[in-house]
Amino acid sequence: MKTLAAITAVGGYVPDRVLTNKELETMVETNDQWIRERTGIAERRILEKDRATSDMAAEAIKNLLAKTSYGPEDLDLIICSTVSPDHVHPATANIIADKIGATNAWGFDMNAACSGFLYAIRTGSQFVESGMHKRVLVVGADTMSIRIDYEDRNTCILFGDGAGAVLLEPNTEGYGIVDSEFEIDGSGAKYLNQKAGGSKYPTSLETLQNKEHFVHQEGKTVFKYAVKGMADITCDVMKRNNLEGDDIAWLVPHQANKRIIDATANRAGVPAEKVMVNIHKYGNTTNGTIPLCLWEWENQLNKGDNLMLAAFGGGFSWGSIYLKWAY
Repeated sequence: MKTLAAITAVGGYVPDRVLTNKELETMVETNDQWIRERTGIAERRILEKDRATSDMAAEAIKNLLAKTSYGPEDLDLIICSTVSPDHVHPATANIIADKIGATNAWGFDMNAACSGFLYAIRTGSQFVESGMHKRVLVVGADTMSIRIDYEDRNTCILFGDGAGAVLLEPNTEGYGIVDSEFEIDGSGAKYLNQKAGGSKYPTSLETLQNKEHFVHQEGKTVFKYAVKGMADITCDVMKRNNLEGDDIAWLVPHQANKRIIDATANRAGVPAEKVMVNIHKYGNTTNGTIPLCLWEWENQLNKGDNLMLAAFGGGFSWGSIYLKWAY
């Protein structure tokens, strides 16, 4: 049978600090009811000032490895999906490998905004399916609090910090990543971006004064594209594999907005009780949302379960993965 890349372990980490809607009411003109009704978010986690994305990623990986018989030296490859790396370079994956003691692994970072974790899983799976590597670690981690203007009520209510990780290993029993589809539309970049800090708008006193290093989002436009993108691509993958809503054990959507999650589930015909939702606790952790869901629901997953993973992110980028749970 064909070799598939199967998720064989998951781990997660969120900071201790909780930022509630009530606290945000003291920072910007908003209120708890307004935030809950429009986003589904009640609170989010914020990383301590003296820590970085690699610290959260390392904790998530340690949590994962503790459930296995492997040590960090057994990892072949580490892919870190993030939009908030420790540095422009070196890659955060390098720093993570050093922090956990993954002395035999190589690695790199990926950036596809909120879709990045799915892109990274699909990328990592190629190394497993080809036989090049036996143990690929994919971690999605973001410190979004450093990217947010806490005087902008349109964005500061949405994002939180967190990290999740999965281990990919070869499987010849039909379990693992079965199918996937991804799309991008660069014309959407103007609606969701961080304008400054790259080669187009290098860091300057002017870009700092204009707050161009924070996330900019035109919410209504992004919402419209996200609902269509996530729902369409999920349904496309399901149709290609002759799957109906009843065949899906769990829908694992990117946690950007509860209304986007609901719309995707409705289109896919998946009832609410089969949709992983933790946005109320963590907000949008960008690359961390999907692995954090898998981490929290791990004990409810059964071998052979059909999972649909779906995400939409800035860029625009979006994608969906169909996998059979392996344990």
